[in-house]
Amino acid sequence: MKAPLWQISLTTSAETEEAVAVFFENLFGGPLSVFSDAATPTATVSAYCPKLPRPESELRARLRTALKKVRNCGLNIGSGRIAIRRVAPANWRESWKKHFKPFEISRALLVKPTWSGRRPRAGQAVVVLDPGLSFGTGQHSTTAFCLEQLAARRASGQPLSFLDIGTGSGILAIAAAKLGYEPVRAFDFDPAAVRVARVNAIQNRVAKRVRIFRQDLLLLPLRGGARFDVICANLTSDLLIRQAKRIVGRLRPAGTLIVAGILETQFAGVLRIYSSAGLKLVASGRDQEWHSAAFAYPS
Repeated sequence: MKAPLWQISLTTSAETEEAVAVFFENLFGGPLSVFSDAATPTATVSAYCPKLPRPESELRARLRTALKKVRNCGLNIGSGRIAIRRVAPANWRESWKKHFKPFEISRALLVKPTWSGRRPRAGQAVVVLDPGLSFGTGQHSTTAFCLEQLAARRASGQPLSFLDIGTGSGILAIAAAKLGYEPVRAFDFDPAAVRVARVNAIQNRVAKRVRIFRQDLLLLPLRGGARFDVICANLTSDLLIRQAKRIVGRLRPAGTLIVAGILETQFAGVLRIYSSAGLKLVASGRDQEWHSAAFAYPS
């Protein structure tokens, strides 16, 4: 019988979900799960580990400090309820099955967990991800926007090349490969995310078509290197702004840059920096406090 796990959970408002999830990933790594209740709307971010990385009192203090920083950014932190308890491994695995349901990105893409028997439509690509293994399953609006743009911009003739900056679970790179993009490259600074993304690529049978590697965006050469038809950068606004030259430097002249993970209050700065780089806003998406966008060079 497997030993019980520690479950560390934080319940907050839906608009703060991604900010809390990023903090949890940095503090705990994986596995990580996010349960969203659209009716409330609230979100509960949970991490699971065989032993607590720090004493419980210290963990609670760090989580409360993180919540204060999120609130100071202008986000509603909701109840901010923290729960730390022991759970049986079977319990948290089964609980995911109640919350992670298959979902479609238009008629082009179906994202589902391994336990789902949902069949795709004719011609529909399928991405399989389990929340217990992933750093993101595509359910958050920012990732969903990126998936929608990938599906909408795939080419019917010559394949388009794709780069995923900050790949996390690898969902965008895997989806790109399934949608016919080629070649597909993805990187992340976090070695744990790279391992997870590679496992997910193997599970989806695209490991030979997707190159996933560790790379620090801050050290990406400003000149030289491969350029891509489509780039996704689901990053914080400060990285998108400070590293704009490095990101745009990887984009082909007729390419599209898709950015996400931006707070609504910080989008103006992102728009300004990429407009000054010669790009034009061609698509935009908003969900509560989050803003996503696609840019391209004027034709």
